[in-house]
Parts: sequence; C-alpha cells; structure tokens
Amino acid sequence: MTAPSSQETPRPVATITSYHAHVYFDGPAEREAAAWLRERAAERFAVMLGRWHDQPVGPHAKPMFQIAFTVADFATLVPWLMLNRRGLSILVHPNTGQQYDDHVVNPLWLGAQLPIDGSVLPRGAGEGNGAIDPVTPNTVPVLKA
Repeated sequence: MTAPSSQETPRPVATITSYHAHVYFDGPAEREAAAWLRERAAERFAVMLGRWHDQPVGPHAKPMFQIAFTVADFATLVPWLMLNRRGLSILVHPNTGQQYDDHVVNPLWLGAQLPIDGSVLPRGAGEGNGAIDPVTPNTVPVLKA
C-alpha cells in the first residue's frame, strides 16, 4: 500500500448536501415489495419520493424509484432500509454535485450490488443537472421509524 500524496486533502463530509436511495425491482413480486417499502417509508420519514420508473433509466440497469432524504435523516432511514428492504437491492449515494463519483465511486449498497452505467453520468463538479436541490419532503410521517 502506498502512502497518499501530501497534496491530497480529504473531502469534508459537509460536501454532502443530501442523499438518494434508489430502490430496484424486477417483476411483479419485487414491484409489490418495493411498493410496500415505499408506503412504509412515507409513513415514517419526511422524505421526497421519486416517480416509479418501470423501465431502466439513466445509469440504472433495473426499474426503480428514488427516495431523496436529508443528511440528518441518514442515521435513521438507512438502518431502517437495511432491516426492511425485503430482499431488494438499494443504492444509497451522497449528493455532492459530482454525479459520477456519487453513483459509482462513493455509493453504499444494501443487498446485491447492481451495475451502474457511469458512462451516462457527468464527471465534473456541478456538471449535468447543476446544483442539487434541497430535499423538500412531500410526505408527513405519521409513525415512528
């Protein structure tokens, strides 16, 4: 193992403005499990739920939906997803404005790791969709995690 260059500086955690969890499914049974997870998450967490994508979209190789959540919610939502994912694969990634790194270099996988097509993601800071919008919850949780 080689020592890192003295010119390298660690990226601060404050670079993360929010997170996305991509919940993947394939076929009716997994879509039903994903719908159950989506409903239970909405009951328990102030998250923004993305549209259903019944076909692969962007860098994602399987159908999915997205859960957007704040940095403050990471510590409770991600463990909850670990325990309740019903066998589904979930990609959790930070939003730092560097889409390629966020999805390909720095993700966290719950369940089986799936292929991500990094060739469709911009590689520079702030490229592509521009700044990451703040997470504005579209749900009002009524239950505790």
